[in-house]
Amino acid sequence: MIEKKYLKSKPVCKVKFALSKEQVANAKSIALVGEFNNWDTSATPMRKQKSGVFASTIDLAVDQTYQFRYLLDGNIWINDESADGYVSSQVSHEANCLISV
Repeated sequence: MIEKKYLKSKPVCKVKFALSKEQVANAKSIALVGEFNNWDTSATPMRKQKSGVFASTIDLAVDQTYQFRYLLDGNIWINDESADGYVSSQVSHEANCLISV
């Protein structure tokens, strides 16, 4: 699930990325990884909520499109079904998610 909240005071969109407990199975850690953090797997860890949902909110510049994916337990990559689109990855045979803000 992706929620976008545009700020009126500056050209920024607060984007909440969330994965349900069904989507993450028994994952112990999840990282939000993408162009917005230079694909750094340790830059944006997602926090586990009491409900079992993993979530993270980041600020993104508006009028931009970013590629991203989720990394579960440091070795399983998954995409978000609610992404704005998908594009072929330049480093693997899989697709990356797109978010446009």
